Amino acid sequence: MATTAKEAMAQFWDKNSRSNRPVSPHVTIYRWSLPMMMSISHRGTGVGMSLGVSFFGVAALVLPGPFPDYLELVKALSLGPALIYTAKFALAFPFTYHTWNGVRHLMWDLGKGFKIPQVYQSGVLVLLLTFLSSVGLAAM
Repeated sequence: MATTAKEAMAQFWDKNSRSNRPVSPHVTIYRWSLPMMMSISHRGTGVGMSLGVSFFGVAALVLPGPFPDYLELVKALSLGPALIYTAKFALAFPFTYHTWNGVRHLMWDLGKGFKIPQVYQSGVLVLLLTFLSSVGLAAM
């Protein structure tokens, strides 16, 4: 038995280095699953939307001229309908994904849908609703 915390830690690290195991669970030891990817995507869309709103808010404060001037500038570029639809879809997708996945998390907060088949089914439903909602919003 170790008598000091320093000796105990030394024994711990010696044992771990002899066993050749990673210090903590690492992403490479897990098989990627739908819930894992959706969790990462949910966090990513939240951070991305927060950064996007912050960027446009700061831009509105810093850039000279009113917003309609910049809207006219974009209209003057005469971008094709396919490019405009794609851009609208790209803006709608993170919003709808984060919203539908947030509803899924609210259901989990109510204690529903924790069984593994239900987790996968709700994940597929979120992806389907996200795609359909994004297509609908982009068509507006």
